[in-house]
Amino acid sequence: MQSANRGGRAARICGAMAAAIALPVLAETGGNSVATPTQLDALIIRSAEVVPNARLPLDTQSSTGSRLGLTPRETAATINIIDRETMDARGARDTIEAVTSAPGITEHGSPGSGGVLSMRGFTSSQVTQMFNGIDVGYIISTFPIDSWLLDRVEVLGGASSFLYGSGAVGGAVNYVSKLATRQPMQQESLMRYGDFKTHQVAYGINAPLGGADARHFVRGDVSFQGTDGYVDRTDGRALVASGSWLADLTPSLSHTLAYEYQTKDHQPYWGTPLLNPTVEARYDPRTRFKNYNAANGSYEQTVQWYRSILEYRLSDDTTLTNTAYHYDADREYLNVEAYRYNAANTQVIRGSAFPTRHAQTLIGDKLDLLHKGILAGMPSIWSLGVDVSRNKQTRYPSPSISPVSTVDPLNFELENFFDIPGVLPPHNPDRTNRVFTKAVYAESHTRFAPGWSLITGLRWEHIRLAVRNFRAVNAANPRAFENTYTPFTGRVGLMYDITPTANVYVTYSTAADPPAGILTTTNYGPIQDWDLTEGRQLEVGSKFDFLDGRGNATLAAYHIVRKNLATPSPDDPNVSLPVGEQSSRGIEAQVGIRLTPQWRIQGNLALVDAEYARFIQNVGGAAVSRAGNRPTNIPDRVANLYLTWDPDPRWSATVSGRHVSERYGNVENTQRFAGYTLWDANVSFRIDQRNTLTLRGRNLGDREYIVSGGAQVRIGEPRTMELALRSFF
Repeated sequence: MQSANRGGRAARICGAMAAAIALPVLAETGGNSVATPTQLDALIIRSAEVVPNARLPLDTQSSTGSRLGLTPRETAATINIIDRETMDARGARDTIEAVTSAPGITEHGSPGSGGVLSMRGFTSSQVTQMFNGIDVGYIISTFPIDSWLLDRVEVLGGASSFLYGSGAVGGAVNYVSKLATRQPMQQESLMRYGDFKTHQVAYGINAPLGGADARHFVRGDVSFQGTDGYVDRTDGRALVASGSWLADLTPSLSHTLAYEYQTKDHQPYWGTPLLNPTVEARYDPRTRFKNYNAANGSYEQTVQWYRSILEYRLSDDTTLTNTAYHYDADREYLNVEAYRYNAANTQVIRGSAFPTRHAQTLIGDKLDLLHKGILAGMPSIWSLGVDVSRNKQTRYPSPSISPVSTVDPLNFELENFFDIPGVLPPHNPDRTNRVFTKAVYAESHTRFAPGWSLITGLRWEHIRLAVRNFRAVNAANPRAFENTYTPFTGRVGLMYDITPTANVYVTYSTAADPPAGILTTTNYGPIQDWDLTEGRQLEVGSKFDFLDGRGNATLAAYHIVRKNLATPSPDDPNVSLPVGEQSSRGIEAQVGIRLTPQWRIQGNLALVDAEYARFIQNVGGAAVSRAGNRPTNIPDRVANLYLTWDPDPRWSATVSGRHVSERYGNVENTQRFAGYTLWDANVSFRIDQRNTLTLRGRNLGDREYIVSGGAQVRIGEPRTMELALRSFF
């Protein structure tokens, strides 16, 4: 994937968007008579004066906590929804900023690992991130993208492989895209500009094709973002676009065709080197904005999503939905990724010049049956489904070159990437991983007595991993190898409604995932002939209203255990065994209150105690136990607070705070990253019914804080200001 191809990609996306609009127009003018559907979407008309409800969205239907169409209040589990209005009010620029407002979620990725999240004491691939309920099975696929395409983000806490397949020990995040709806013509736009020349121009439209009897509806969204970056030479550009066409073919049959395109091109910031000894987590403040990457270091990605959603309503109580999907991604890295000080802390040694390319395709089909009926005289909702897919990943790495050069930490000149001796373009494949998955799943929700309900879920999977190695063959890296897994996971939850607006529940759920890494990139060593890990969670909680309905809240306590992690053998640290164990326990609380007609508040708090119960580290060929240590990049406290004042219908002001406690940067727990608290604020003025102007400040205290890292760390964004105009018309 080269820069010269950008013009061709732009042409393809324009052509695809044109097709998304043209196809329904042709269908509408083709002369075929189709009966008008009897079921229409609820009428929603948005304007610039729409503000988020102070209360938590406990009574909004969720597609992530189950496939049964339940609300968070009806589900015996912790479910958080960040809707479109909330994302707009909080100024979420990308998927990560949207999801980290949910309880207990932190981000600590890097340009090499995408949008890595931590949740409930687990991290990386143990927190499944999906797009519209589809797991791409690769952590880099979650690289932060523009949030403009999102309708909402939903988060399910704890072990949940029974819903979405292997993984999801700590939880599941679902990014739900905007789709065409049965609404009158609606248009919206966003323009913003801020420090470091950060800017965005975005537009969206939803429109019926025809008059009051329209049977076809289309939606299109496009957004362009650019920035010079808060670190030297980290400029970047990103374009996202989507188009969808909803066609009511008969009164009971509808079809949605959806397409999404994402492209990103930027110069990455891989981190700031720590002063020796690195365990003290000290850096020279004069290097805070220095970038030691190659002069033209780059990360590029192009992602395309296709979905075909066919919904057939057999009756008012029974619906059959088929979703065919295809995902295609191409990513390329050309970077010098590692930097460290010499022993005297006078020079920075640059290394790991690593060119690589990733090519991934996912194709699959899901068939779901939903039925609302009576079971033995009790109201019951059932869901049955089948999901088949093939996930193919090929990596094209060239040899990593180290060292590259030694430079003065403050005054240096850097080479272009391909001027580094020995660096070659990433054209030769390393290995291809193919993951074939067949899954059968079922769920039910039954009200078996006044106030009592039972929710259950089961999933059986047949996963076949087939790997082809294109490099040197040896005992640890054979030419080809396969493995088959058949995990069986489930959930059972019991809920009691104390009143119509207050309940208590208990739920038990299980999960399964690889003992190390992920199947789409794994090699022979981390999996060999091992089975998947075993995860289980017990959770108790409550969801309730108070203050005569002006406020609501949730409270949950959980305990999660994950067994059979890959860990070095105590007898031979060069040999891995699936005997590790990790656990966490914690409490999560969130609240939303309309204090007065002018004041509203939302907030959440997550406390977690995570540790390795059994874990061995290979230290210079010796086996060292790390049992009792906290996993890296896991804070034990995370809190978010949003306080809003609406002095009159035209003005609104919000102050928000985020606190993340200290974390460890290594499994030895000798390197501590200090906790931090960030304060943001915004003031909005409604110019008229359709236009709102917002001045927003982030990190107002200009706090220096470490987001993630080890021997080198990624330092967070400094204080920034921006001005945004949001319009509906």
